[in-house]
Amino acid sequence: MNTVMVTGGAGYIGSHTTLQLLDAGHRVVVLDNLYSGHRWAVDPRAEFVEGSISDTALVERLLSEHGVTTVVHFAGHIVVPESVSDPLKYYENNVAGSIRLLQACRTAGVKQFVFSSSAAVYGNPEKIPVSEGALTLPINPYGRTKLMTESTLEDLSDAPGDFRYVALRYFNVAGAHQGGGLGQSTPEATHLIKVACEAATGKRSSMAIFGSDYDTPDGTCIRDYIHVDDLARAHLDAISYLEQNGESVSVNCGYGSGYSVRQVVDCVKKVSGVDFVVKQQQRRPGDPAELVADNAKIRQIFSWEPQLDDIEVICKSAYNWELALLKRARES
Repeated sequence: MNTVMVTGGAGYIGSHTTLQLLDAGHRVVVLDNLYSGHRWAVDPRAEFVEGSISDTALVERLLSEHGVTTVVHFAGHIVVPESVSDPLKYYENNVAGSIRLLQACRTAGVKQFVFSSSAAVYGNPEKIPVSEGALTLPINPYGRTKLMTESTLEDLSDAPGDFRYVALRYFNVAGAHQGGGLGQSTPEATHLIKVACEAATGKRSSMAIFGSDYDTPDGTCIRDYIHVDDLARAHLDAISYLEQNGESVSVNCGYGSGYSVRQVVDCVKKVSGVDFVVKQQQRRPGDPAELVADNAKIRQIFSWEPQLDDIEVICKSAYNWELALLKRARES
């Protein structure tokens, strides 16, 4: 098996992907500055290095010393409202940081790259479900930083040197590892299912629904929720695709079905048995009304088949993880 560097491997999706890579027999080097990740989330079988993707000398050394053949790049800021209020933070880390990482890859001769992109590149798509051929018109700085990085990858793959990439456009990632021990632990998380589960466990006194006047059946935003374990497996499929000389490509990662905010909140109440307080607030800037994936492409080129496409399974695993976090906090 090859050696894979996972940037942001101490974070939510990165730690799940690292675990699956190790279980599949890959050697893994995790590079993470622990801005939002946790050292305990990194499987001890991986080589962990605390550092930044912008430290080009460090990255070049790690790539060369460990004989890295593929980089899986998760290290990015991801909070849409924050990207609106502090766009420079996002351009510096998500775009400039990615460029420095790619410079190190080019110097070290790393030719395979898997990028953590986002459905935010589509903005408010005209057609749902949205396919990879849809116009990319992001409506917030977060989405624009992801699209700019995709454009950089495309240009680099067109340049001499046989560099190839897969950009995985995530829809809404949720849930926790089926085997336990891993889940979303980002401080002050904004993801709906995480927030709802925190309300169900009492970590939050209430939660908010942002906007009830969208052009959707119940007035709240609709999203395509994908279980983190299914998404992690897509990264392994992407690596296998590149190893088999697959061409550079951007693909959607979603289930092809959507749930409204109200439906998700009701689901968390059902699996937890807790009728927590939900408050209505104004829309947040930068939130599209509906995002649901057309996932035909990833199924075709990777033979990817979801194993956990069930909103109750997703919500239940997320709720169980919140209970585990409470237990961890009490024991520490």
